[in-house]
Amino acid sequence: MTMLRLSVLVSFALALVACGGTASDPSAAVAIPELAGQTVQPETAPRERIWDGVVEAVNQATLSAQTGGRVLELPYDVNDYVPAGAVVVRFTAVEQQSGQRRAQAALAAAQAAATEAEANYRRIAGIFEKKLVARAQLDQATAQRDAARAALESARAAVREAGEQVDYTVIRAPYSGILTQRHVELGETVRPGQPLVSGLSLNQLRVNVEIPQSDMLAVRGYAKASVLLAEGTRLAAERMVVFPFADPATHSFKVRLELPDAETGLQPGMTVKAAFVIGEAERLLVPLSALVRRSEIAGVYVLGERGPQLRQLRLGHRYGERVEVLAGLSAGERIALDPNAARVALAALREPVDE
Repeated sequence: MTMLRLSVLVSFALALVACGGTASDPSAAVAIPELAGQTVQPETAPRERIWDGVVEAVNQATLSAQTGGRVLELPYDVNDYVPAGAVVVRFTAVEQQSGQRRAQAALAAAQAAATEAEANYRRIAGIFEKKLVARAQLDQATAQRDAARAALESARAAVREAGEQVDYTVIRAPYSGILTQRHVELGETVRPGQPLVSGLSLNQLRVNVEIPQSDMLAVRGYAKASVLLAEGTRLAAERMVVFPFADPATHSFKVRLELPDAETGLQPGMTVKAAFVIGEAERLLVPLSALVRRSEIAGVYVLGERGPQLRQLRLGHRYGERVEVLAGLSAGERIALDPNAARVALAALREPVDE
C-alpha cells in the first residue's frame, strides 16, 4: 500500500512539471524574446599615445596707436565680448581734423594752379603751331604744366594722409573676440606706437603639445591626432604642424594642432589631452547606444541561452559612436543593441509563474 501511494505522488509531480514548470526554472515557463544583437569581434583600431597640450587662440593681437591724442572713449572693459568692427578706443581729433582741412585747402589751390597752367600751355601750343612764338616759350609753358600736375598729385596725397590721421583716432576691432587687457585709461594722452588694448578671438583655436623625440618618428608617419574633450568625445585636428627643431633642454618637439571651428567649450590657456596615432592594434568596440550607465559604472546586456544578463565593463577611449572595451567582455559574445528592450525582457523572465 505504501509503494502504491509513492507511485501516485511521483506521477502527480511529473504531471505538474510537464504542465506548468517549476518555480526554480522560470526560463522554462516563459519564452525568451528575440532581441536585436551584435556579436563582438576584434577590430583594427588606432593605437595612440596621449600627452597634455595647451590651448591658444590663433588670432590674438595688441592694438597700438598710430597717431597722437587724448583718450576720449573706451567702450569695452576686460573680458567683454567685442564684435568685429566695433570701436574699442576713440581719441580727440582736433589736430587731425585741422590738418585735414589744411590739406583740403592746399588741394583746392593746387587744382586751381593746375587748371591755369593747363590752359596757358594750350594757348602757347596753339600760338606755336602758327609760328608766332619761340620754342622756348612752349618749353616753359610745358614745364609749368608738368609742375602744376605734380603739385596737384602731392596735394591729393596729403589729403589722403590727413584723412588717415583722422581715421587713426578711432580704433576698431579687426575681428570679433574677447578683450583681455586695457593698456590705457580715459583722459590719458598717447603717442604713436603706444599699446592700447589686447584681445583674442575664440573662433579659431589650436593646441600646442610637447612630444618626446622617441615618439616623433611614429607621430610624423601617421600625422593624425585628436583632442579629448571633457564629455568623452574627441575633436579631430584639421592640420598638424611639427616644428623642425627640438628644445635643447628637454629634447622634445613642439607639435601644433589646428582645430576646426566648432563649439567645444575650450578656452585659451586650458590644458587638454591630445591623442596621437602611433600604430594599429586589435580592440573590442561596442556601440555607445548599447551601454547601460549607472552613475560611474557602465555595462551591457549579454545575450545567452538563459536570456539577457547585465555585465559590468571597463571602458577605454571613445572612437566616434563606439567605445573600446578593456575588460568584462570576450570576443564572440553577443550583446543587445537595445538595452531598454533587454531590461524589459529580463524583468519578464524574472516574474513568478502563475499556477
